[in-house]
Amino acid sequence: MPKLLLLAHPFPPCRAVGAVRTWNIARYLARSGWDVTVVTPDPSVWRRPDDPQGSESRMQEARIHRILTGHSWRCLDPDALSCRNDGLGWLIGGTCRRIARVLNVDSGIGWARAAERACSAVKPNDVDVVLATGSPFASFMVAKRLSDRLGCPYVLDYRDPYSTNPHVHGRVRGSVIRKEARLLAGCAAATIVSSSWASGIDRSFGVASKLHVITNGYDPDELAHVQPHRFDHFAIVYSGNFYPPKRVISPLMAALNQLQNSQSGWAFHHYGLQGDHVLQEARRFGLQNRVVIHGAVPRNEALSAVRGAGLAVVITSVNEPASLEDKGIVPAKIFEAIGLATPTLLIAPADSDVAAIAHTAGLMRRFSGKDVSGISAFIAEAMGGRVPAALDRQTYAWPHIAQRLDHVLRTAAGKVSFAQAAKAQPAQTRPESR
Repeated sequence: MPKLLLLAHPFPPCRAVGAVRTWNIARYLARSGWDVTVVTPDPSVWRRPDDPQGSESRMQEARIHRILTGHSWRCLDPDALSCRNDGLGWLIGGTCRRIARVLNVDSGIGWARAAERACSAVKPNDVDVVLATGSPFASFMVAKRLSDRLGCPYVLDYRDPYSTNPHVHGRVRGSVIRKEARLLAGCAAATIVSSSWASGIDRSFGVASKLHVITNGYDPDELAHVQPHRFDHFAIVYSGNFYPPKRVISPLMAALNQLQNSQSGWAFHHYGLQGDHVLQEARRFGLQNRVVIHGAVPRNEALSAVRGAGLAVVITSVNEPASLEDKGIVPAKIFEAIGLATPTLLIAPADSDVAAIAHTAGLMRRFSGKDVSGISAFIAEAMGGRVPAALDRQTYAWPHIAQRLDHVLRTAAGKVSFAQAAKAQPAQTRPESR
């Protein structure tokens, strides 16, 4: 049984969407015959843990071991981490965050030191391969140091780009770029969630031979138990974050404004922390009475809303034309809609990775952020029951995705030859040339 040490800052009961990927990686690799140990913060670290007792039971059922860690410098991420965030604590924390942004200091730096200390008892024979997932990208440095100490290979899992992240504003320091180059040079392999982002990394660092596209996906076992929320109207649901000015709700509000007089019995529901952005745009378009703000809710409640929705909404970027990095944005929420078979309105650039996913899976129709009339017409069609059919959803189910990741890791650990791994992997796991 090959032994995996998974460095996962977001992991249940953390509410962050990144915890969905790390949980499914751990769970389905354990099912594939791996002995999985996850290095992750103690549940007490999180500000709003999501069902800690239920998470504990699921770990035991899946036979996943954990090494729980502390976490210093929590003020660098006060929304997610339990720390004092008022009065003097707010003032000091804000100063630290501003300095960290200027210096490109990773918000997970306080966890990296704690994670390395927590692994001090791990011995060389305990691990065949280290897998580190980022962000925070401080976990990549921990993987490199553990790899050196334990004499085993390490693999980097990019949930987001590091130095080329399209959501990060401002110039990235040269020291960060050089650090990423060293980490990629030393790793046995690297996985990333979209082909465009893989192409961007290869363009910057020339490591195409090490890159494998492992998308996010949905867990059919989890979604099978989700009960639909019984809305008494046609519900349009958005669950997740915004990243102004690229990912904003404005085009949808403009489209809904065109339906106010022609359609009745509908409302827009937002689940997430940025209800202020939604309310601001709703007021601008005179839609206050059509918008319901739910705030941050447990994951099962958000999933229930998506299953019960008449239409889910996923937005990547409203900008056209889009950069290679913008084309690679694939919100994990899109896979929940696919798994729940919910018709979906997708606002994204043409020739983007998420548009290709929509083409494969079905259920969705894509529009640019400028096509307000097209968005409005599609919503009206959906209200009338005319929605796109489902096509190949299974490609994005975790049991299928985990097979590809299993081959990447077994190859890195020397448990299977490169020829066997290449033959066993489905097509399009390498970055596409663009």
